[in-house]
Amino acid sequence: MNILILGSGGREHAIAWKLKQSKKTSQLFIAPGNAGTAQVGENVSLSLSNFDSIANFIKDNAVEMLVVGPEAPLVEGIVDYFEAASEFSNLKIIGPSKYAAQLEGSKEFAKEFMMRNNVPTARFQSFTAKNIEKGYAFLEGLKSPYVLKADGLAGGKGVLILNNLDEAKNELKSMLVDAKFGAASSNVVIEEFLSGIEMSVFVLTDGVNYQVLPEAKDYKRIGEGDTGLNTGGMGAVSPVPFVNDELRERIIKNVVEPSVNGLAKEKFNYKGFLFIGLMIVDNYPFVIEYNVRMGDPETEVVMPRIKSDLVEHLEACSEGRMNETEVVFEENAATTVMLVAEGYPEAYEKGKEMTGFDLTSDCILFHAGTKQDKDKVLTNGGRILAVSAVGENFKDALSKTFRNAEKINYDGKYYRKDIGFDLMEF
Repeated sequence: MNILILGSGGREHAIAWKLKQSKKTSQLFIAPGNAGTAQVGENVSLSLSNFDSIANFIKDNAVEMLVVGPEAPLVEGIVDYFEAASEFSNLKIIGPSKYAAQLEGSKEFAKEFMMRNNVPTARFQSFTAKNIEKGYAFLEGLKSPYVLKADGLAGGKGVLILNNLDEAKNELKSMLVDAKFGAASSNVVIEEFLSGIEMSVFVLTDGVNYQVLPEAKDYKRIGEGDTGLNTGGMGAVSPVPFVNDELRERIIKNVVEPSVNGLAKEKFNYKGFLFIGLMIVDNYPFVIEYNVRMGDPETEVVMPRIKSDLVEHLEACSEGRMNETEVVFEENAATTVMLVAEGYPEAYEKGKEMTGFDLTSDCILFHAGTKQDKDKVLTNGGRILAVSAVGENFKDALSKTFRNAEKINYDGKYYRKDIGFDLMEF
């Protein structure tokens, strides 16, 4: 089977790495890819927003499966585009329709879906510039800290958690009136703060049936001790040590099943990954957000733990046969740490030469923001390289991850040395 993966990050490299292992994979294309994906498949220079050029490539290269990595093409309607063309009726597409992708594309849409389908989540209201005074009043009725979320896509940076009421009001004005996050914050969801510990679960669903993938916990803040600005993710651990049988059962019963049942009941066209971000409060799960694709850097710890054939699972998903397949995963733990550019998540430089790849061992290097320049690998983004490792437990895996992270070098390298710090008691 010829497969095309859309995207250029660590998530797409991890998916490509896993799909490459399948006997069913003939040719593997990644668009646009990075220096790492070029090692497992063929990189293709395509714009993810130019659906016509993607369609031409699929026809010219007899592509049979399209795996959409990032959220933007899904929110823009790439699934609808191909399903509307009869010539692509046999193309297996992994991803939800434009309407269903609003679960990630609109915080308000997602929260209302949760309310309709009895999915536990925080109390919330949404506001625009026209009713900003009501937004101020809603903030006044909440206890500190205050959670403000840009309704649309903001590259993982549209969520603010503020301790001071006046600061929260100023930021609400900045988002709604001054367009702090552009069109993404023309509508803002304010929600009650939940005090607990975060984790994520991942589901592969055909919109009716589902399989649960290994869960993970990621680390969003740039600074050690979970301080500083939010990022796209600085590291991850799987499985999550505090998830016991009781909590796992609650997650399935209270969150996963009503979410997938909601997709079916509301007739969502949904064939793909559903990422469910959770806050665990007193051993009970509450949904913070949905994403309509795999997370990054969570994919870099989930894929190394899957033992079964991912191509077979994706095939079953696209054909509405998720009940006929079973995802099997390793008992072992996986961890990853993200090497980033100096200055990230604010201004940073690209084009720094990377060395030390040949010195690493007993790990998997998933490229994120890199590019090949003749015989050199250069930095090409804020989050540059995910160093993943597998071990008997997460502490063993982390020691391998950190040991290898030290061996990669480029000017301005930074990474958090405390990934997993809050899990040591479990």
